Amino acid sequence: MYRYSLMLVAVLAVAGQSHAQSWADGMFDELSRDFGSVPRGQILMHPFRIVNNTKQPVHIANVRVSCGICSSARALQSYLQPGEETAIIATMDTNRFIGSKPITIWVVFDQPKLEEVRLWIQSNSRQDVTFSPNDGIGFGRVKRGAKPESSMTVTFVGGEQTNIIEVTSESNYVQPSVKQIQRANGQTAYEVSAKLREDTPAGKWYTDLWLKTNNSNMAKLRVPVTVEVEAPLSVNPSIVSLGEVKAGAETDRKVMIRGVRPFRILSITGTDSQLQVRTTNNDSKAVQVLTVTVNPTEVGTIRRNIEVVTDLKSGGERITFQAVADVVK
Repeated sequence: MYRYSLMLVAVLAVAGQSHAQSWADGMFDELSRDFGSVPRGQILMHPFRIVNNTKQPVHIANVRVSCGICSSARALQSYLQPGEETAIIATMDTNRFIGSKPITIWVVFDQPKLEEVRLWIQSNSRQDVTFSPNDGIGFGRVKRGAKPESSMTVTFVGGEQTNIIEVTSESNYVQPSVKQIQRANGQTAYEVSAKLREDTPAGKWYTDLWLKTNNSNMAKLRVPVTVEVEAPLSVNPSIVSLGEVKAGAETDRKVMIRGVRPFRILSITGTDSQLQVRTTNNDSKAVQVLTVTVNPTEVGTIRRNIEVVTDLKSGGERITFQAVADVVK
């Protein structure tokens, strides 16, 4: 699946360029995105991922689009140190046009030297097809290890008989299917369903289903899919601040670890003589409360990475948090 933050981005064929690829082009995963045919009224979004693979700081000076009424684009971050990454977020408002609309996005860099990259997006805004719900398939928030299913309705209207002949997914984690549910009064409706695999990694995910039709005017339809998979374990707070502590004194803080199902804590590592972490019991619970205690002997900063190992399986049995204290006389 493809995460847009955290994102894993779908790989597309790069649009043909008449010039040799520049150092700036080489920082992009892709230079084009075709949304295909979509119901009029959808707001389309795509992130063009950028990784600074140069050895110098990079600055994005300007981002502009060829149609300011029906599209927009912005950089999530303007300055990139070597190895850092960001994205150009491109959007199209299909309320603003009917039919096929190509948009050019110009990304201007002025560091380490002046260079311009051209990105390209396109969609075909249609009035003869509707989605219900209009924004596609949304799973909402689900527990990791579950196998949820969600669906939507695609309706074709008008005199031409349009059939869906194939459905595919850009992600192996989403398993799609389609079936006809109505054909009457000049309308044909299909139910498009998607199942999520139980091994889908935790995080917020965005991907697309593609519907292939027998209608050459809208040969492919894009169905966006969104889901948030809960991590098997979560910790609050992730950074435990014990504040300012006098050497020889003792103070403590509570930490809460929540699981998608009841679990036991098997071990805790990262502690030492100055900082300890203990559990209240050894029972299996969906929420475990830990006590972080610091009893410092030396002035300075104590910073420890604590790892908690549980009996949860499926790759989610460990979680870490950090404990910090400033020790004074």
